[in-house]
Amino acid sequence: MPRSKQNKITQHESHMNWSANTEILGLVFELVPKADVSIYPQYTTGLHAWFLNQVRAVDPELSAYLHDGESEKPFTISALDGELVSSGKLLHLFASNTHHWYVTALSKRVVTWLAQWVKNLPTEIDLRNAFLRIHSCQIAHSPVTYADLLNSEHEDTIALKFLSPTSFRRKDHHLPLPMPTNVFHSYLRRWNDFSGMPVDQETFLAWVDEHVLITRHQLVSAKVLAGKRGAVTGFTGTIEFGLTKEAAKQPDFYKLFYALGKLAPYCGTGHKTTFGLGQTRLGWSLQATPAVPNVESFLAKRIEDLTDIFKAQRKRTGGVRAEEIAVKWATILARREMGESLQVIAQDMEMPYETVKTYVKLARRALLKL
Repeated sequence: MPRSKQNKITQHESHMNWSANTEILGLVFELVPKADVSIYPQYTTGLHAWFLNQVRAVDPELSAYLHDGESEKPFTISALDGELVSSGKLLHLFASNTHHWYVTALSKRVVTWLAQWVKNLPTEIDLRNAFLRIHSCQIAHSPVTYADLLNSEHEDTIALKFLSPTSFRRKDHHLPLPMPTNVFHSYLRRWNDFSGMPVDQETFLAWVDEHVLITRHQLVSAKVLAGKRGAVTGFTGTIEFGLTKEAAKQPDFYKLFYALGKLAPYCGTGHKTTFGLGQTRLGWSLQATPAVPNVESFLAKRIEDLTDIFKAQRKRTGGVRAEEIAVKWATILARREMGESLQVIAQDMEMPYETVKTYVKLARRALLKL
């Protein structure tokens, strides 16, 4: 695949170097629309695809692993941090505004690729002909190793701020609450996959359930689009975790608890972190997080309502397959109702065009039966 025009970073070049031992890293890109533009509500799927295409151009094997790997994903991306205004069925970006976009790496292999990539960055990001100019790239989260996190100093409590809607999978449903076992299970999965220092999951989570306390919180919930298909109810806001006095009697887990808290800004929280969900920062803050744009909330609600309808109609067949089909039908039909072409939907969802065409017909027929 041909590479887009390149842009050699000079202004911040001296700050874009890190040790060859680095295993974890976070970058932030300053993006400026080249003109006033409109983008589609599920634009994070475009950011996800653009990033993987950048990887594929240099390292196809790594790109395939990031896309198809069965383990935890060793990277995250954020949504656009900046003003997005609902405009009809689209989101509007103004050329006078700057947006920030975060990318993190959770393995040495991805960090190594990033080190080469930032030396010769593209000039822009193309979101279906909405062009965002890359003005700068800087380090957002310090380059560290997993051992650094394990051996660093810490406060008595861990305060976390969830910047984008965050949710967990529990018993085949979404859980929009930061329960300690779910939060730290989320971080432990990444730790066990990438740190080289795996910990027994069952034993550690039993310790978390026994000793981790919620000391304060301020949370709100919102419906949000979930990557390529479906919608979830997620939470944003701030929470603080503390420990019982007895927690220190298991020093290895006590130490890991604080290390996982420091891992949170790099790996994000919950699921769909490679599509902008679960963006997390350290520290307590009462500052309100940006609201989900109205058009995105509307589309998420429509997908959720349609999913419930199609699941109920397919209840007789049951099983995971029936639920997956219901979600696909709902996502395709809702996006088609928003005016998106079947070709674009098929491309975003990585499905054959004819299959998408058939699914939207079946979904419409199913609604007529109500």
